[in-house]
Amino acid sequence: MTMSQGSPTLPHAHDVPDGREAAAAFLFHGFADASRLRLLRHLLTGPHRVVDLVAHVGLAQSTVSRHLACLRECGLVSSRAEGRASVFTLTHPDLVRALLASAGDVLDATGAPCRGHGHPAGHAAGHAGADPAGAERDA
Repeated sequence: MTMSQGSPTLPHAHDVPDGREAAAAFLFHGFADASRLRLLRHLLTGPHRVVDLVAHVGLAQSTVSRHLACLRECGLVSSRAEGRASVFTLTHPDLVRALLASAGDVLDATGAPCRGHGHPAGHAAGHAGADPAGAERDA
């Protein structure tokens, strides 16, 4: 990123290494769902079994497993077997925390994100004063 008259500017497409845009889009896909964000925020508190994540987010086990598979494909989580259970953990918790905090900063700066993308009413209001980097308080 370069600075021009005090405003950051993005590099031109020809300045970005090949494949970086596609890789970034793939990574951000992991952050592009509210349920996956809740799972990521909850995993910031530490490793969790799938059954515990199911109880926390209130979704079906198959849905949580599908979201976790997406997050694993994006390189955001890893899992290990513990008896008959799978335990998931963040691969880079500090980076996830920093990215969520930066997203919160962007949301605060823009005021009303994602208008016109089919988000439910109140979507922007849900960001006001939110701490996207914070772990779930009721964990």
